[in-house]
Amino acid sequence: MGAGLAWQIAFLIIAKYPARLRYVMIPAVLEKFSYGIAMLVLYSQARVHGSDMVFAGVDLLLGVLFIVAFLITRDESAADR
Repeated sequence: MGAGLAWQIAFLIIAKYPARLRYVMIPAVLEKFSYGIAMLVLYSQARVHGSDMVFAGVDLLLGVLFIVAFLITRDESAADR
């Protein structure tokens, strides 16, 4: 629970300083995909309810958006040099 809360705070800090914290987005993507993929596996084994997949879908979407943000901030961080 504590690690999950810590990551939520990290996401807010990344949102405030995306170019500066660009490389922190890499573990953020891993965090988002690890939950989403784990839920997909559990659903395929009929170990979670279908309604739980909404949260997995949201995490997968946020992971993709972190990848997009990572790619976009590359241009901004290069301009700062």
